[in-house]
Amino acid sequence: MIGLEDRRIVACDILKAHSAGARLHLACETAGIDVRTLQRWKAGDGLTAGDGRPAATRPIPSHALSAEERAEVLRVANEPRFADVPPARIVPMLADEGVYIASESSFARVLRAHGQAVRRGRAKAPKATRRPTTHIATAPRQVWCWDMTYLPATVIGRWFHLYLILDLYSRKIVGWEVHDSDDSAHAARLVHRTSLAEGIAGVCREDRPVLHGDNGATLKATTVLAMLHWLGVKPSYSRPRVSDDNAFAESLFRTAKYRPEFPAKGFVDLDEARTWATHFVRWYNIDHRHSGIRYVSPAQRHAGEDHAILAARHALYAQARERNPGRWSRDTRDWAPIGAVALNPERDSVVNTAHGAKAIRSMAA
Repeated sequence: MIGLEDRRIVACDILKAHSAGARLHLACETAGIDVRTLQRWKAGDGLTAGDGRPAATRPIPSHALSAEERAEVLRVANEPRFADVPPARIVPMLADEGVYIASESSFARVLRAHGQAVRRGRAKAPKATRRPTTHIATAPRQVWCWDMTYLPATVIGRWFHLYLILDLYSRKIVGWEVHDSDDSAHAARLVHRTSLAEGIAGVCREDRPVLHGDNGATLKATTVLAMLHWLGVKPSYSRPRVSDDNAFAESLFRTAKYRPEFPAKGFVDLDEARTWATHFVRWYNIDHRHSGIRYVSPAQRHAGEDHAILAARHALYAQARERNPGRWSRDTRDWAPIGAVALNPERDSVVNTAHGAKAIRSMAA
């Protein structure tokens, strides 16, 4: 590697020889470089910024700390009063005493060079944020989402608790209960009832569903975990303080509470709350045309009827286009069935490569 000053000298000598009539390639060969090297220096910043390679030999800056100053930085940083203090606090404390040795970054570089770039004090180093686990459903009964939401009562400060389990693939509500208290026993019983209703016992243990929920104490209670282990259902949890890791369940609750029949002033008693929940679940599963699954009902998709329904819609649109082709400037509406559904998806290319899914769709409201 040739330093910046040597580059400039070599380039200047070659230019003088070439101007005097020497052939360029012979002048470069005499200087010990190739013609392409000289051209690269001129085309880039080779004659102004020097060698850009990480391992290039670089001159020591004129304003760099001397050996005595580096030793003083190390001595001060290792004083007992600074044993648990980072450079960002050492420098201001010294400044209050009328002493300036070096900047915070210089302190950090010297400590790093001597293997002392570790966290000072008893505090643990921050951990990298855990990425959400990607779960992909290609059929019903593979991934479930569950959560609990509060239903207001007419008495201020009183609430009823709605527990719901949603099938990620079909968006069908496969289990629900309403109680007047938040208890892990209610959640455990709901998982048990839902597993029986969905025939999970007839599925091999490796293929039983994943149950994804938030980090609520009820959903992570020992009673619930014991029930999940006994059923063979694999638990999954959202990241702490990240609300959209369980977006499908949150979207369902939003749909529920914005229904016209949802009482604005709250429910009179537990029976009224359960009656409303019964009607809502029936409407959502059977009558509701869900925008995230091509406007078929969750019950139709759960039963595998969506392919035939969407094929009939496509045929109908094709016939309408044949009757009035002038009304269609492009293709008819896309009625292709939704394929796999991802919870907390990574990039589509990664998911498609890992699972061979043809279509990964994000949640639709």
